[in-house]
Amino acid sequence: MTDQTTSTITSEPADEPVLLDTPPAEPVGAAELAAHLAARMCHDYISPAGAIISGLDLLEDPSAQDMREEAMNLIASSAKKLVDHLAFDRVALGSSTAAETFDTRALETLAQGVFAHGRAQLVWSVEAPSLTKPAARALLNLTQVGLGALPTGGVATVTARVEGDTVQIAVDCEGARARLRPAVVDGLEGRRLGEGLAGLWVQAYYLRQIVDSVGGTLDFEVGEEQVSFKATVPV
Repeated sequence: MTDQTTSTITSEPADEPVLLDTPPAEPVGAAELAAHLAARMCHDYISPAGAIISGLDLLEDPSAQDMREEAMNLIASSAKKLVDHLAFDRVALGSSTAAETFDTRALETLAQGVFAHGRAQLVWSVEAPSLTKPAARALLNLTQVGLGALPTGGVATVTARVEGDTVQIAVDCEGARARLRPAVVDGLEGRRLGEGLAGLWVQAYYLRQIVDSVGGTLDFEVGEEQVSFKATVPV
């Protein structure tokens, strides 16, 4: 992996060898990973769910009848956000259906639904008509990680094409202040969370596990106002 800003490591000859006797970190167990994923999903759902409750409270408040239209709009927009995240997570993080392949048009609908509640724009240029479950999960999770790399807005261009017996997935993000937080870098590189928010780390780590489980590859590169991701998974 190449990070033009922080991941370049150089070494120079030393007079004496440097011994590193720190044992490797223990792998993240299934129960711990499930707990982090559950916490991440609850974080995504609690905000729109709470807004729906606030809207209902306004409707029931006799002194706030002049805000009825605002309350209905709040309920409607929050319900859509909740449903969009639930539908996305069902495929990206959950078991979804028994289907082993997914129509990429349906995957675009899921991705656009999540992007509609963020600041960045999604450009979907996926050539493959359908993807296997591992490839579909990798595509969706990589797309949402790309959205997180554009906190103040920008454009994320998603491509996926079949080359031989592999699917080549790329997410290119461009925008002011485009960046990867340390927690996301830890996850993408398959490391335990070092510092930062577990909710940011766990999706990147889960993405790494998906790709590794099928013998694929995952790389990223950070430049000036741009972040690029590439994943290769078997067809």
